[in-house]
Amino acid sequence: MAKKKRDESRVSNIPQKGNDAGEKIVIFKPDMTVSDLAEAVNKPVAVVIKKLFMIGIMANQNQVVDRETVELVALDFGYDIKDEVVTDALRFDEFVIDDAEENLVSRPPVVTIMGHVDHGKTTLLDTIRSSRVALGEAGGITQHIGAYQINFNGFPITFIDTPGHAAFSEMRARGASITDLVVLVVAADDGIMPQTEEAIEHARAAKCPIIVAVNKMDKPTANPDHVLEQLSRYNLIPEAWGGDTICVPISALKGTGVKDLLENIQLLSEMQELKANPNRLAMGTVIEAGLDKNRGPYATLLVQNGTLKVSDNLVIGDTFAHIRTMEDDLHKRFNEAHPSEAVMVTGLDSVPQAGDKFMVFNTEQEAKAIANQRKAIHKAQELEAQRPKNIDDLFNKVDGDRKELNIIIRADTQGSAEALRGSLQKIDVPDVSLNIIRCGVGTITDDDLNLADGSKALIIGFNVRPMPNVKATAKTKQIQVRLYRIIYDVINDIEAALKGLLDPVFEEEVTGFAEIRETFKISKVGTIAGCYVTDGYITNTALIRLLREGVVIYEGKLATLKRFKDDVKEVKQGYECGVSIDGYNDIKVGDVIEASVMKEVK
Repeated sequence: MAKKKRDESRVSNIPQKGNDAGEKIVIFKPDMTVSDLAEAVNKPVAVVIKKLFMIGIMANQNQVVDRETVELVALDFGYDIKDEVVTDALRFDEFVIDDAEENLVSRPPVVTIMGHVDHGKTTLLDTIRSSRVALGEAGGITQHIGAYQINFNGFPITFIDTPGHAAFSEMRARGASITDLVVLVVAADDGIMPQTEEAIEHARAAKCPIIVAVNKMDKPTANPDHVLEQLSRYNLIPEAWGGDTICVPISALKGTGVKDLLENIQLLSEMQELKANPNRLAMGTVIEAGLDKNRGPYATLLVQNGTLKVSDNLVIGDTFAHIRTMEDDLHKRFNEAHPSEAVMVTGLDSVPQAGDKFMVFNTEQEAKAIANQRKAIHKAQELEAQRPKNIDDLFNKVDGDRKELNIIIRADTQGSAEALRGSLQKIDVPDVSLNIIRCGVGTITDDDLNLADGSKALIIGFNVRPMPNVKATAKTKQIQVRLYRIIYDVINDIEAALKGLLDPVFEEEVTGFAEIRETFKISKVGTIAGCYVTDGYITNTALIRLLREGVVIYEGKLATLKRFKDDVKEVKQGYECGVSIDGYNDIKVGDVIEASVMKEVK
């Protein structure tokens, strides 16, 4: 797309509805329905539906019609057709900001951590910010992008952690596109691996300087000279060899060399003279987005220019937001976010796409109008993409002999859903096609079941769980719902299913559900939950998941299962019981315990 330039002022010329005065003109909009068309030509809906039928189009009043159809009907009724005027504000994600030099001030660098899986990226960030991020990731792999700001000797630095597994190449590419500097983590015992190569390509495409952190120097098998030799093959000539690539030996686990790395980041950033204008309405990019039980839709935003404030009205992609709360990764609340700061915001009307641009507008009315029009354009583009482009495409769509696996994806965050979609679409099995008909955030719903039932689709839940009623409906309708927490397992199972080789040795069987109705805290024991078994039964040896609004909060096993004061082996549906969860106490009223066993499948 051609880049658009804009000045300090906000564009507020929102397209108006209706025809030009005194002229018989139909203004075509991308989301125009038969009902809208009837109103535009001043005819009853039934008359327009009849006209469409006469030209071979079966439609109801709510059906969206394309431009060619609108033009045929409009001309038949004596109207000319014009396209709706699209304002510059609708294309805010194309803007290049040209602020006056006197309005610019220095801003912190945005640094992206890249590299191969298990080379120590998250452990490095963990060491830098003195937290335990790595321990909370399923399978030890970072599955969501995170952004954190630290203060090094009075110099703020914003870090973005991008996952290293091949499935997340799109997320890494998105990380590289919003960064000022890339830290490439390479394990001294492994050297450059496939995802390391991808990271180098992404950094070069974004024209970002690269600092190499040679990690795991504490290992006996570390061979840093081999790493430097490999880097030279990619034209990353180390300074020690006469080049200009900074290479810092570190041990992320023990913290050695990390201070040297930060000093080099500070030095390289100061040389870049990074600047922004904080005295303007904010613009930036979505790093991550998702849906939370208590907060609703949320998004992690990186402010790239201007200052973002609580109560700002903004458009994120095609989502409207009136910022209600703003906090950092440690859940500290803020009222403002300045250039290069990343904050998690709430107050969105839906979950945006990770990687979407955002822009603040002066008024709520203007922001809502822009968001609605962008949403309509996006919907029309999707409909256009689904239409057959030629006769061969049409035959492919109706070919009943073609083998096809339809899939619905539900994930806990937008980043995970996007990465999962990208991974599955790369699976290539001859004579079999994989069709992802829905990909969204949140728990599995009845609407997903209805779509799966009509399209014979398989539902994949990634770190989400269906409620008991949804699970029962799926069983009744014989809809297959497969639940995962590790992306490797999804890819392997779907590839095996496409090849007809899926043959699990063990299968999880859910035995029952219990609703937590009261909690009691007992010293030296922890939290005891008073439960009511709503479905099936629960045993004292069962594997359990703690669900909050369908999202998995914890996985483990029971520490105790009691009826009154007695330990019991099993509690059936309709009975009350007391439970404590081994190693976990953050239990709330309304949570649901899902109990299961692993059964051998012959």
